[in-house]
Amino acid sequence: MATPKQIEALRELPDCTHVEAVGRGRAGWQDEQELPPPEGWAASISYGAAEPQLTQIDIPRLHARGYTGTGMVIGVLDSGFNRVHEAFNNPAHPLRVIAEWDFINNDGNTGIQAGDNSEQHKHGTWILGTMGAYLPGSMMGGAYDAEFVLCKTEDVPTETPIEEDYYVAGLEFIEARGADVATSSLGYIDWYTQADLNGHTAVTTVAVNVATENGVVCCTAAGNAGHDANPTTSTIIAPADAYNVLTCGAVDINGAIVGFSSSGPTADGRLKPEILACGLNTVSVNSTNVTGLNGLSGTSLSTPLVAAAAACILQARPDYGVREIREALFATASRSDAAGLHPDPLFVEGHGILRAYEAAIRGRRTADLNLDGFVNGIDLGLMLGAWGQTGAPGFVFGDVTLDGLVAGNDLGTLLGQW
Repeated sequence: MATPKQIEALRELPDCTHVEAVGRGRAGWQDEQELPPPEGWAASISYGAAEPQLTQIDIPRLHARGYTGTGMVIGVLDSGFNRVHEAFNNPAHPLRVIAEWDFINNDGNTGIQAGDNSEQHKHGTWILGTMGAYLPGSMMGGAYDAEFVLCKTEDVPTETPIEEDYYVAGLEFIEARGADVATSSLGYIDWYTQADLNGHTAVTTVAVNVATENGVVCCTAAGNAGHDANPTTSTIIAPADAYNVLTCGAVDINGAIVGFSSSGPTADGRLKPEILACGLNTVSVNSTNVTGLNGLSGTSLSTPLVAAAAACILQARPDYGVREIREALFATASRSDAAGLHPDPLFVEGHGILRAYEAAIRGRRTADLNLDGFVNGIDLGLMLGAWGQTGAPGFVFGDVTLDGLVAGNDLGTLLGQW
C-alpha cells in the first residue's frame, strides 16, 4: 500500500499522466455452476461429450480440413490451471504449454501450490479444457493442436478479482510470447459504473485496446448479469467494452440465448456482445478428478470456444488480422444473410452464433482447398490425394460438391474454377 507521499512522488514523474487506485470487487465468474455432464451427450467416436458444443459453431468442419490450431499460440488469463486430467496428458498428444507465469505469487507455476485455496485452480482448468483437451471418444478441445501461454492472475481466496494490474501484466506477457489469440473469462465492474464502459476508461479495457492494436485477437466474456428487452440498459463488464475485443455471449445447445448472458450496449452505444457460443452445460474436464467431465455454465465457457475457433480460423487464413477476422465472424454468424449484417437491436445476441467454417472460407472459392486465394495445381494435388474418400457431407476434405465423396464431380468443379 503506497503512502500519500509516495503517491505524490509518482504524480510528479515526468512520464506519469495520472495515478489511479487499484480496485477490488467480487469475481463475476463465481456465479457459474459445476454440474454433471448433461444427459444424452454420450461419447462419440471422436469428439466425445464436446461434440455438440463444437458442432454448433462448425469447428469440426475446420478440423476435417486440417485446421486444428497447429502453429497458433493462445494466451489464457485466469485463476490457475490444474493440468493433471488425462485429456491434458494423452501420451500421444500432451497439452502444449510454452510459457506460464503466476502473477499472484510471482513465480513460474500456474498449477496448485502450497497455500492455494481449493477453488483456486478450478475456473482456469475448465477454460483450458474447452480449448486444449485431447482424448478422442471422451473430450476434445476446439483447438487441441495449439500451443498455450498460461497466466494465473485471479486471486480466488480473497473472493475478489485480482488487481487489474495483474491482468495487464499477464496480457503483456502473452503478447511478448507471440500469441495469436488471447482469451480471458474474467471481468471487472464493482468499482465501475456502466457509464465507465465507454471503451477507454477501465484499466483492462485500455490494455485490451493496446493488444488488439498490436495484432492480438482478444476474446472476453460479456458477463453473467442477465439481460432484458431494453436497449438503453446494459449489464456487461470490463473489458467487454474494448473497441476490438470479441465480446462473447452465451446460448444453449439449441441456439437459444441463455438468461444469464449479459447485454449491451457500451456507454458510447456500440454493439456488445458481438458473437455467441454454447455457455449452458458446456462440457469440459473436471478440475480435480483426472478422468471426470463436467457440464458448466456461464459466458466464461462460451468465450474459450470462440477463442478456439479464432485460432483455427487464423491457421486457415494467415491473411486475417484483428479487423479481418472480426469482419469474417460477424458477416457469417447466424444473424447474417445474403443481404448483409443484421445484428440484434436489443444488444443481447450481437451478430449471432459463430460459424467458424464459413468465416474461414469467406471470400474463397469452394475448390480453393488450401484457402490461398487461388484454384490451381496445388488444390488439384490435394484433391487427388483425397480421391475416393467418403464421409458425412461437409466433413470430407476435397469434397467441394458436399455429396460425401471425393470424385469426378469435385474434379469438374475444381477445373471449372481454375
